Amino acid sequence: MFGEYSFNDNQADSADGDPGPDPCPVPGNLPPEPASFIGREPELQLLDDLLRERRLITLTGVGGVGKSRLALRVVAAARRARPDGVWWTELSPLRDPSLLTATVAHALGLADHSPRPPDEELCAWMADKELLLVLDTCEHLVAACRHLVGELLQSAPGLTILVTSREPLGMPAEEVVEVRPLPCEGPDSDALALFRARVLAAAPRAAAVFTDPARTALAAEVCRRLDGIPLALELAGARLRLWTLEHMAERIGERFEVLSDARAALPRRHRTMRTTIGWSHELCEPLERLLWARLSVFTGDFDIAAARAVCSGGPLPAARVERVLAGLAAKSVVLRTEERGAGARYRMLDTIREYGQDWLVELGEVGIVTDRHAHWYAALSQAADRGWMGPGQVDWYRRITAEHAQLRSALEHLLTADPTAALEMAGALWFYWFACGHVHEGRGFLERALRAAPRTGSAHNQAVWALGLTALLQGDMEAAQQLGDACSRDAARLADPERELRAAYLHAVSVLMPGDPVRALRLAGPRARAGHGGRTSGAGWLLCKLATGYALCDLRRFEEATEEAQSLREACVELGERWLRAYADYVLAVAALGMGDHGEAARHVRAMLSGKRLLGDRFGIALGLDLLAAAVAGLGDGELAARLLGTGHAWWRTVGRPQMGGSPSLTALRDQGEQQARAAIGDTAYETAFLGGAAAPTG
Repeated sequence: MFGEYSFNDNQADSADGDPGPDPCPVPGNLPPEPASFIGREPELQLLDDLLRERRLITLTGVGGVGKSRLALRVVAAARRARPDGVWWTELSPLRDPSLLTATVAHALGLADHSPRPPDEELCAWMADKELLLVLDTCEHLVAACRHLVGELLQSAPGLTILVTSREPLGMPAEEVVEVRPLPCEGPDSDALALFRARVLAAAPRAAAVFTDPARTALAAEVCRRLDGIPLALELAGARLRLWTLEHMAERIGERFEVLSDARAALPRRHRTMRTTIGWSHELCEPLERLLWARLSVFTGDFDIAAARAVCSGGPLPAARVERVLAGLAAKSVVLRTEERGAGARYRMLDTIREYGQDWLVELGEVGIVTDRHAHWYAALSQAADRGWMGPGQVDWYRRITAEHAQLRSALEHLLTADPTAALEMAGALWFYWFACGHVHEGRGFLERALRAAPRTGSAHNQAVWALGLTALLQGDMEAAQQLGDACSRDAARLADPERELRAAYLHAVSVLMPGDPVRALRLAGPRARAGHGGRTSGAGWLLCKLATGYALCDLRRFEEATEEAQSLREACVELGERWLRAYADYVLAVAALGMGDHGEAARHVRAMLSGKRLLGDRFGIALGLDLLAAAVAGLGDGELAARLLGTGHAWWRTVGRPQMGGSPSLTALRDQGEQQARAAIGDTAYETAFLGGAAAPTG
């Protein structure tokens, strides 16, 4: 992805888990397809034709009818026809419409660091792309999706959007396709084939059912009673782990007669789906029903530790949660997956979760369980903050990324229910907002929490500092300086050296980036650090060393910069920390370049890029690619330097910032590399190589 000079020759840095460049030549982020897909040939052909002819297609239908699965199958087949890939955005966990654009951007691999409104930035990035975007599960965000889809389609002529929703968006250019249940008439129906597959997956011993014509006919009748709705068939199929087919047919008939009357006002398919879920609910053990209801507070996937903390209590002790959860998974009420770096994860389909929410209301536990959920994730955020500067940093990055949907839900709840806890949580997530590409979202949550919570104490100071970091990355240096001043004054009142050092870093970088390294050195240099005191292994001290290294490079005091950066790197290695260590490598590379040692500069920047990839730091990757290009150009390889600059340009676009917003020293480095590359190979060859690099995937 980054050319020949990216990760080669750097065994020490690549040996601890970096998987290297993704070999997949087709960009995109499609989730894995289910193991089996049955039927739908007419729908697949229709959608394949529509995706070539129309720009907005919406799949509608009752919950559980298979809209998402059909969408996934059809777009997986269309991947290679889209030069810029097929991108999937799951909207089911999202509750705040204001975060829709950020969610779509994140799914596309963008980490917007610009001060512009997110809609504008996303439209600008999409303008020249030829890609297929899937917005999955939009019914709770119809108005927001309608607005964003309209903006995107107007801005990006090469864009096609496929939507799944229980209702259409209601747009003039929208092609609406109703996804109907599977055909369920006859012994060879698709509904019966799906039912058979689910039965055999749950109870292989039941294979004999489908070798007997009479029993096969009874199974076909069960499918007909379930209206061929895939989710209903799957829930029923899972019951044959415990029942005979005859028992199921008898019970489902009785239960449908009772429950269908109570929902006569609903359309038939809605009534069937709700009745099937209700039937499955009644067949659960009492503790399974209780856990089902409590799990409905999770807006996305979750792990067993969260389930224990949030859902235990009363008749359900924490020690029994895992066993009860396994029972729900066996009944297909809960889905279990294994994810790299995240372990076992669980989730509920929307229709099943909605049923659980109704029962949580009936139990009168909505408030207490929602509070538990929010405070569990607030505590998780605090633990992540404590662990960020240590050997578990990469694991924390992956863990917090996996919990993104739950963190959002928790913050939204706490902003109303407990503003002080929301302030503490938003401030504790500083590294996620600042280092992991969620700058716009973090700034929004921090500003809301600071307005809602008391303006005193260490939590307030931490949140002001975190807000300043987001302003810094957006290039809003005036706001960053003001927040740095306020943070410094407040930290002095608190007499907290660590907070004073953090504020000094913020203040120093806010003046350094516009071009004042002398003042930055006064704010964060060795003398200033000694004046504050504090732990030399704390984040504040180490961040100030980083700012010092940058400032010394700008002042062309390269030997001193090397000493400062090497000391910082050694401290980070001792801590097991990777994010700051990578930036120490960057300073070492800049210093080596300044002293004319291009090979040493390339070695250091390769190490930097390796670390940045581990943490998904797109800003750092873009920064490193420009520097690597300058080093490579100095070594005489103008073609590779041009390709790297093109790739760097593509990565800068994913963060919405042109070369760090025009910072004088960083812009000068990039310009130096470009001039040397052009001189080596000529303008025509340079442009060709640059464009080739710019086409490299950034996913």
